[in-house]
Amino acid sequence: MITFKGDVRVEDIIEVKNLTKAFSNKVVLKDVNFSVKKGETFGFLGPSGSGKTTTIKILTSQLLHTKGDVHIFNKPIQKQNKYDYMKKIGVLTDNSTLYERLTIYDNLLLYCKLYDVDKKRINEVLTDVNLLNEQKVIVQRLSKGMKQRVTLARALLHKPAILFLDEPTSALDPVNSKHIYRGLKKLNEEGTTIFLTTHDMHEAEEICDRVAFLHNGEIKLLDTPQNLRCQYSEGFISLMLKSGEVLTIKNDEQGADKISDYIKKKELVSIHSNEPSLGDIFVRLTGSEL
Repeated sequence: MITFKGDVRVEDIIEVKNLTKAFSNKVVLKDVNFSVKKGETFGFLGPSGSGKTTTIKILTSQLLHTKGDVHIFNKPIQKQNKYDYMKKIGVLTDNSTLYERLTIYDNLLLYCKLYDVDKKRINEVLTDVNLLNEQKVIVQRLSKGMKQRVTLARALLHKPAILFLDEPTSALDPVNSKHIYRGLKKLNEEGTTIFLTTHDMHEAEEICDRVAFLHNGEIKLLDTPQNLRCQYSEGFISLMLKSGEVLTIKNDEQGADKISDYIKKKELVSIHSNEPSLGDIFVRLTGSEL
């Protein structure tokens, strides 16, 4: 499918229609439909067991789907040449592995040779994942979080057209997570499409252009984070006054008059829109915690 944003032609780089996946008698994905535009960062959100990892394994040709159509680069996933396809995508999943007895640098050097990438790229990706100073450390000595950053660096090496990330910051502290976010935003600005699964709603709000909520194998909502917050907003605004009092008022004409009055009296300290977080929306929609 091709859409237009202003005068710019935007293609769907991923199209999924009526996707179903069953293991024996257990259906884990039920009639799933979505598309991802070229250059977009798309978030697939939901709790553990909702079907996120199954979806990403189908999109990366690690699993066959039971029913439905999956097109990537305008071609059915089952008709992709596996070697050519893997050169176009980057993947970080829970079964991504490293060579434990090699250093970080030597792990990445091996993949540079496989992808025919200049080894100068190694320092760039290690900078993106905040590991440049640790490149000579043997992988088996690394923490789980550091290994996760190395596998992400490996996925970035060849500047893939699509980057598939399954819970990319699940083992990382907030400082390194922010560093990863900056690297992903940079990569996205350079043209890479990012498909991200996560149960971290803050992460989704930080980097995603659009998000889909997956619950029990079905998509419940799909839109931009801002549109979803506005859609589920109850229309109230909180005011903090110099006296320390916090007031909640309706976001309407009368509320605007009250805000104006507090500003004129120089009594207003701050205003909060009270929009719900993506986590709040998910709980309200499904009755389940993430």
